[in-house]
Amino acid sequence: MKETNEVVVVEGYHDLAKLRSIFPQIDIVITNGSEISEETLKELKILNNTRGLILLLDPDYQGERIRRMINKYVGNTKHAFLPKEKCISKNKKKVGIEHAIKEDIMNALENLLVTTSIKNSENKIEIKDLYNFKLTGCKNAKMNRKKLTENIGIGLSNGKTLLRKLNMFSITKEEIKQALKR
Repeated sequence: MKETNEVVVVEGYHDLAKLRSIFPQIDIVITNGSEISEETLKELKILNNTRGLILLLDPDYQGERIRRMINKYVGNTKHAFLPKEKCISKNKKKVGIEHAIKEDIMNALENLLVTTSIKNSENKIEIKDLYNFKLTGCKNAKMNRKKLTENIGIGLSNGKTLLRKLNMFSITKEEIKQALKR
């Protein structure tokens, strides 16, 4: 990760310790997991307006929930994603950023996605597109979504959430097509 002025947002102290062991100088804010307070959201909004935020949250339900909460409150942010299988503890019982290896964390922070408002409706992905790409409504839909989300780095999602994420990150139909070919 190049030097950045942006603040990295993580869920807990173990995530902070892991990141500080890799990047001693970066600024980090902890959400305290899913118990993110109104005060923390207000701080994040100020930081997003002055410096920008990079959300590096666990690849699980709570991590996705926190992403949605923060984006709804603060507006557009940058997102770093790690696949779930790269964040599993040695005893295979926990999932979290703190369990990922240095190289995977560095890679996630190099390949950021940015949330944007949909400006051009012709590029907007619709539910019919998910059916056409076999990302929903067929036997292999879950496997196809897994392949797509891993190749574009946005974390496994059900059909409805995938549709929202594809539009939130302004992923085009051509990018979907290319990611499914890999």
